[in-house]
Amino acid sequence: MSDYKLRYLPVFYDDLEQVTNYITDKLKNAPAAVRLVDDIEAAIKKRLAAPASFEVYESYKKRPRPYYRIYIRNYIVFYVVIDDVMEVRRLLYKKRNAGEKI
Repeated sequence: MSDYKLRYLPVFYDDLEQVTNYITDKLKNAPAAVRLVDDIEAAIKKRLAAPASFEVYESYKKRPRPYYRIYIRNYIVFYVVIDDVMEVRRLLYKKRNAGEKI
């Protein structure tokens, strides 16, 4: 069992809603949206065991805490570790310039 707590920022939920709405409404593939959400949740929970033991995301911006990332299909989950909390901040499409968004 992990000693880390999990917290999501509201902007992550906004990102997730935009992605799932696009897949469901524009691509007309609701089952794919559900599978993606399941995969994202599983990847985050798996990372919760040791969130700070992965490579730090090299950002152009100076940040008080390093960002880490999780790749899930064509998406990237960005998070930070604050004491005993893994704080999930963004979900972005892999081909976007993430440095401008986080």
